[in-house]
Amino acid sequence: MTLQLKKLKPFAQGGNRLCFVHPQNPERCIKVRRPDFTLADCRRKKGFPKNLRPLSYFDDNREEFRVMVGLERSYGESLFQHASRCYGFEASDMGKGLVSELIKDRNGRISQTLKKYIWDYGMTGAVQEAVRSLADFWLTECIPSRDLLLHNIVVQMSGEQIKRLVVIDGLGSSGLVSSRMFPPLFLRRKAQRRVDNLYNRIDLLLSQRGSGDFPGFHGELFHDGLPEAMTKAAGTE
Repeated sequence: MTLQLKKLKPFAQGGNRLCFVHPQNPERCIKVRRPDFTLADCRRKKGFPKNLRPLSYFDDNREEFRVMVGLERSYGESLFQHASRCYGFEASDMGKGLVSELIKDRNGRISQTLKKYIWDYGMTGAVQEAVRSLADFWLTECIPSRDLLLHNIVVQMSGEQIKRLVVIDGLGSSGLVSSRMFPPLFLRRKAQRRVDNLYNRIDLLLSQRGSGDFPGFHGELFHDGLPEAMTKAAGTE
């Protein structure tokens, strides 16, 4: 069965993808490519020699699925203490979509990003402890990832308390060789750089609080759908 997404409003947008609540399972989300930004567009943005690679290389869904299968095989159930689950592909009227766990708070609302939480509330004691827990996990397990961006981490709430932080994108190594092939000391140092960069991004965001509008659109949930131009491109009018 082909899922019908065009008439639905996405709840979030990434650089290349739109995120919808799965129309048949409210505990899952489905990610599809932005209709206004093709794989060819993505390739054109890259410099030489990356712009010589095949279009499939720039398919975020394909890469995320490959990474998550490998990480689950390597780390097992422990991975999902701080990462969302991946369930594979389903057909939609906006192309093949990747289905993932939809992280929600205890009240049923979609969990907001760490970027939005810190922007709204600052670096409270609760979020400091939650970030420390995530950082300790990253360093202990040496999870391979790209930079831990604040809009790729969500804050799952249990009532008024933070239950956990969950990384929803950016996992896996950006290199051609799997990180698991390197010695433990190398992996730990790489994980330490990711954690250090996470704290640097938090410090930068804190320095911007109160100085104007929320920085960028990454990290905010859409409550009224996408901007008009994007809505027309997506066919979600």
